[in-house]
Amino acid sequence: MQLVTRQQLGWPASAAPSQPTAKGVKIHYLGSPVSTKLLGDHKECVALWKDIRRSHLANKAEGYSDVAYNYAACPHGYLLEGRGLRKRTGANGNQALNIAHYAIVGLVGSSGLTEPTDAMLTAIRDGIDLLRKNGASTEIKGHRDGYATACPGGPLYAWVQKGAPRPATAPANPPKEDDVALSDADVKRIADAVVDRFLSKDTFDAPKDSANYSPDPKSSAHYWSGRTLFGDLINKVRAIDKKLTALTKEK
Repeated sequence: MQLVTRQQLGWPASAAPSQPTAKGVKIHYLGSPVSTKLLGDHKECVALWKDIRRSHLANKAEGYSDVAYNYAACPHGYLLEGRGLRKRTGANGNQALNIAHYAIVGLVGSSGLTEPTDAMLTAIRDGIDLLRKNGASTEIKGHRDGYATACPGGPLYAWVQKGAPRPATAPANPPKEDDVALSDADVKRIADAVVDRFLSKDTFDAPKDSANYSPDPKSSAHYWSGRTLFGDLINKVRAIDKKLTALTKEK
């Protein structure tokens, strides 16, 4: 399970009402256009999840205490914490429905990104299993079950009607948030810059046994470049080799 916690999201503890048990879990989608950019960059998923929470907290008519869902699942296979465990959802339509089931939303919508990936379905199953270990019973339903809505959309609801099976093939390892795709040209440019910095800049303390060593850090003789340092080391190795050769001949 690839869980992103509230703490990692920079959120405080949820102010949602406590609820230790429920009949099961209801599955949701966002019901609005979702950009396909999410597929290529996990940071977009996190940004969207944070935007959803901001919009819910700003909705004075609904009076949300937190983002409405217990968890969200992104196309890369991450389970993003919302209200979290043993908290009443605010997503199912009314108080009776909120009390009956916890809620997980897949980050797909009515247009754009509409089809859940296997990684997303796996993350939803991870969320269901986690909630079952913490108070949820066995029911898995769609938001539309018991409430007049198109949610969770055709693809997700079809999966729910099949019993929300875990995908047979494990998804590829999801990208980490700090992963960066670099071209060969980028790699060469960075490598050249590192080598140039290492070899050409006077950033290393000069050996104290060097002829021009200065203990004063403000002196240019206090620092050597990597190139000078390696040159000095090679000269010392050569000198030692000569001494060893001479000793061998004497014997």
